[in-house]
Amino acid sequence: MLGNFNVRTDLALEAKEDCDAQKVSVRGVHVKEERDEKREIFTTTVKIETENGAKAMGKPVGTYITIEAPNLSIPDEGYHREISKEVARHLKRLIGEKEKSILIVGLGNREVTPDALGPEVVGNLHITRHVVREYGQLLLKGKEIREISSLVPGVMAQTGMETSEIIRGVVEETRPDLMIVVDALAARSTKRLNRTIQITDAGIHPGSGVGNHRSGINRQSIGIPVIAIGVPTVVDAATIVNDTMLNLVEAMDESEHLKELGGTLKTLNREEKYQIIRELLTPNLNTMFVTPKDIDETIKRISFTISEGINIAFA
Repeated sequence: MLGNFNVRTDLALEAKEDCDAQKVSVRGVHVKEERDEKREIFTTTVKIETENGAKAMGKPVGTYITIEAPNLSIPDEGYHREISKEVARHLKRLIGEKEKSILIVGLGNREVTPDALGPEVVGNLHITRHVVREYGQLLLKGKEIREISSLVPGVMAQTGMETSEIIRGVVEETRPDLMIVVDALAARSTKRLNRTIQITDAGIHPGSGVGNHRSGINRQSIGIPVIAIGVPTVVDAATIVNDTMLNLVEAMDESEHLKELGGTLKTLNREEKYQIIRELLTPNLNTMFVTPKDIDETIKRISFTISEGINIAFA
């Protein structure tokens, strides 16, 4: 009955949590946690160092930094400034100082709000490549200023081309030292929607979280180092029902009349519960992805926070 179990998530942290829930020990994967209770910023670094670990996790070899900020969706400028500084700190750690020319790519569809994160981030960046090339040393005055350029390639339905094809053409022409891609992600947990930022040096597979498998954008396919920044903006319907069922089981355990039924459901493991839910949903609901009702304002706010982090890192 269970068939092939496949949780749609772009977050390495959630993949690691799945392994832990199944009590699977994965070699070649190391986890480090940082908790800043005062600022309410929690950072988890997952390092996948071997191909065995990559296969078990379902993620490429690389470093995955997950910043969890419960108040990220709240309009608090001071809090968002702190998040921007965290993004800048981790970018500097992954990139280093040697890259002078950086191409920043905003992936996604500007016409679909949950998928507009990348284009919105690019719209808030300080672009410097044309200025540096135009004025050169007159502008620099002895200071090191990185050449920042940007690209919003759209999606295949708009261009008829793979995003990676467009990016490769631009990279071949402009020859940047490094590329940063920004994209909206899919999560398995509703609590991480618009409250989590993932930064990784493993690149990205656009659309993988929602079942649209496009060509990967990484060092192997593009030819230069690729840093990916993403925020989960959608979850699928099965995830929401699964979270609701878990809350229902907990409520049943507290009720004398329903404790027996709740205990029966508890005998199923996480995979079995999730797969049963997916199979019980109608075909229409099974392919449905959900986003919060205030996604318009949230995308504007978070995109500015991420762009400020990038601006700070390369100021």
